[in-house]
Amino acid sequence: MVDESKNIELTEDDLENKSKGQLIKMAGQLRDRRNDLNQMASERASKRDDLNAKTREKVDEAQEHREKRDELNEQVQEHKESRNELNAEANELFDKVEQLKSDMELDEGTDLEELKEEIEQLEFKQQTEVLSSEEEKELIEKIESKREEYEERKQKLDQNEDLEELVAEAEEVRSEASQHHQKVTELADKAQEHHNQMIEAYREADDVRDEADEMHEKFVEAQEAADRHHEDFVRVQKRLRELDKKEEEERKSERDKKKEEAKEEAEEIYQKFKEGETLETEDLMKLQKTGLL
Repeated sequence: MVDESKNIELTEDDLENKSKGQLIKMAGQLRDRRNDLNQMASERASKRDDLNAKTREKVDEAQEHREKRDELNEQVQEHKESRNELNAEANELFDKVEQLKSDMELDEGTDLEELKEEIEQLEFKQQTEVLSSEEEKELIEKIESKREEYEERKQKLDQNEDLEELVAEAEEVRSEASQHHQKVTELADKAQEHHNQMIEAYREADDVRDEADEMHEKFVEAQEAADRHHEDFVRVQKRLRELDKKEEEERKSERDKKKEEAKEEAEEIYQKFKEGETLETEDLMKLQKTGLL
């Protein structure tokens, strides 16, 4: 803030009634205070400009983070689309795998799990029940038959090249989709970092802008005070010129008056000279001075 106690106040009464010497002193005080205030205003303007430049830097920084964030978000979207497409493709392939497995087992009648359960039940019956020799023989033959059927169907399933290739292809597509998902996560995290940095840069820009606005108000205050002192300085200077002019006019009037008196005196002396009176040296000098002799 401007220290108003150091300001110089000029009133109309000062202009009208103060002496020339007092006004000259006041003009010097007004000039010095004006210069001090102009220096203060200049320093504040410089600080304001520095703060405004820093504000622009922070805004530019925020814009850079915004652009980087948007660029990363575009990449996130691209990887999301690729991931979703690949997942859809993988799902279709795995559906085909399941369908192929189902078709292979349905062609044989009972699927492998059910066949395995049947074998386990027959084996449990063999171990826990008391059977005649004929019954046990039939049971063993049935178990062996089921085991052979299970192994044949399992071997057929395991050795099916089309199924293996389909499974491999599905897993490869799923793996590629996972890689895109990983990129989605990584890029989204980076985008969020740039978003947070953008928000922080804008917040700092707002804080610095507030400082710049406050400094501008202080600059205006100092400049306006300097302008007031300059205007008052000019008013005092004008008044001093008026006083100088008035003094000159008074001196001229006094000179004219003395000149007129000298002329009248000389004319009286000249009249005496014409009348034949003897003139003193001083009187002759006065006649010469006025041009009458």
